[in-house]
Amino acid sequence: MEIRKYVTILEEIHSDGGRQMKPPGKRAAAIAVVKNPCAGKFVEDLTPLIDIGDVLGGILGKRAVDALGILPEKAESYGKAAIVGENGEREHAAAILHPKLGKPFRDAVGGGKSLIPSAKKIGGMGTEIDVPINFKDAAFVRSHFDAMAIRIDDAPMADEIVVALVVTVCGRPHPRIGGLKKEEAKMEDGLR
Repeated sequence: MEIRKYVTILEEIHSDGGRQMKPPGKRAAAIAVVKNPCAGKFVEDLTPLIDIGDVLGGILGKRAVDALGILPEKAESYGKAAIVGENGEREHAAAILHPKLGKPFRDAVGGGKSLIPSAKKIGGMGTEIDVPINFKDAAFVRSHFDAMAIRIDDAPMADEIVVALVVTVCGRPHPRIGGLKKEEAKMEDGLR
């Protein structure tokens, strides 16, 4: 795995809609810009990308938790996304994000029963992607349906992939549209 750089983004939300958040909400994106070993050619066996996901799940998950300054079990929400440079395929993002990234990411955030939501796209340098987020132990906790936009000004180059993992310690600021609350979630099956 060839990493060009890591980027960490920390958001600390003190107010939203004219109302203070107490305590402030925090969310962090840990991002890696990696060389795409499959760029520029059709490759049947995507194992090298699957293995990159296996490694990045733990590295980026830990970097996000560390940026939040919390113990892993205090993480509430998570999500993942990838932007493939123009010489790659959307399937390259899927290979990194889906087969093996989940377990080390869950380990880094102290567990997680729900699916880790994901997004993927092809784009050039400076492409933005919204990383979808949901509550890590019960996907139907409506207050935690959210996204965090990330963008790296000089990535991905044509033969690179931007991989982003997001971890939060909160849901959306001031949720008030009803639905399952985190305090009501049974957290047994990853759904409710």
